[in-house]
Amino acid sequence: MKPKPPSKVPAIRQVMMPGHTNPQGSVFGGVLLSLIDQAAWVEALRQSNRRWVTVAFEKVEFHDPVCVGDILSLFGETLKIGRTSLRVHVRVEAFRPSTGKQISVTSGEVVLVSITDSGKPTPIDDAATTTTGKH
Repeated sequence: MKPKPPSKVPAIRQVMMPGHTNPQGSVFGGVLLSLIDQAAWVEALRQSNRRWVTVAFEKVEFHDPVCVGDILSLFGETLKIGRTSLRVHVRVEAFRPSTGKQISVTSGEVVLVSITDSGKPTPIDDAATTTTGKH
């Protein structure tokens, strides 16, 4: 299966609030990891409507601090589709209202696996295992 082209629309947009910060006043890295995970899931679902679980984060880099008031846009791009898994690159950009500038703040790769309703890995091209909506 060949990946669909990347979407030009962000998978997620999020305003950073004071509750997202660490003791130093910048946004806590765990908040960004959670958003990256969610954006990767949105991209995986865009590729194939099925149940997905995250199995790995790789090459996560924090380029610049994220500040309260920044408006984050997270973009997902599927790099590779395997038999039961896919690899998504997520790029995080921040619009900083205080400066009016858009900057790249974080990026990373996430590996997700397609699973059946019973939690077993399943081939991505197996149409019989698409999402049923059960949790």
